[in-house]
Amino acid sequence: MTNKPALLRVPIDDAIRTRVLQALDQIESEHDVKVLFACESGSRGWGFASPDSDYDVRFVYVNRLPWYLTVEPQRDVIELPISDELDVCGWDVRKALQLLRKSNPTLLEWLDSPVVYREDAQQAARMRALAPQFFSALRGRYHYPAMAKRTSGAIAGESVRLKKYLCVLRPLLAVRWIDAGLGMPPMRFADLAAGVLEDHVLIDEINRLLAIKMRAGEAECSPRWPAINAFIEAELESAERNPDYKRPQARL
Repeated sequence: MTNKPALLRVPIDDAIRTRVLQALDQIESEHDVKVLFACESGSRGWGFASPDSDYDVRFVYVNRLPWYLTVEPQRDVIELPISDELDVCGWDVRKALQLLRKSNPTLLEWLDSPVVYREDAQQAARMRALAPQFFSALRGRYHYPAMAKRTSGAIAGESVRLKKYLCVLRPLLAVRWIDAGLGMPPMRFADLAAGVLEDHVLIDEINRLLAIKMRAGEAECSPRWPAINAFIEAELESAERNPDYKRPQARL
């Protein structure tokens, strides 16, 4: 891409970061666990947050040994009630590793998040090193088109939420990334766009959309963007026509 970057990284406000760290401390104390890794997911991790976007905090934690030795499986998710701007949810490390073995795209994106609140450097590095080994192009090739198709109905009207455009574009760019043989798609929208888009007219159109989205409210709408709609329609059709577009078999 010779044009300006698709967007710039926006830092997390210090006051919010402090609130997140306090929430993680609370979780460790109340649940007797250790947080191994905590990051930002959602639009702030993808890189196209509005000023009023929520903070989607996701984390991986480890329980004490007796928790893993019980006969009956126990709940392996910790969630805090959504409060103000914070949405905090985490998975036990065993659950996380099981999902990593299945090439779970959500977990792979957490490990690639550009916003990390806290991590055990050694354990986080081990998980990140495993991610490309377990990445399945076939699973990604199934997941991302399905995600785009689920959201595509939201951009069919004459007035469209700006966020919905980006939530359809991002998985479609991930499909292009996989089809180009580039491996595991990066989490950040800008990195995806830089790697797979060459049409400068389309790039400029997306840049304009991003600039408006990052200044507007989360629910802001605009008239249809014809060039972006046309690109999305073509990419959706291409993704579904691909002979490799099929549900992958479970990993044994």
